[in-house]
Amino acid sequence: MTVLEQLSKLSSAEDFFRFLEVPYDPAVLNVARLHILRRMGDNLRKSAIDPDEAKARAFFRAHLAQAYQDFVNSSPINERVFKVHKDAIRSRVAPLVRLSIPGNS
Repeated sequence: MTVLEQLSKLSSAEDFFRFLEVPYDPAVLNVARLHILRRMGDNLRKSAIDPDEAKARAFFRAHLAQAYQDFVNSSPINERVFKVHKDAIRSRVAPLVRLSIPGNS
């Protein structure tokens, strides 16, 4: 079974960290588990996976470790991985529209 197939069978963030042998602080993981896994997935989609199994495992480990570090040094709100956080920084003020009154130009 390939590393990717093994990863697809994991069910928790802790499983990913244990499987890929990435150390973690449970306090950080409890706050940002979904954000970390989402960041890892987003980064993986932008990269090419090496077909060599030993290199693939190191590749996944590096991406998980980097995603984890993003949230050790920051917060889910600051990192804005999910749409709800991205939308929170968008202006909710509608642009002003000049109204014209018929007969007054």
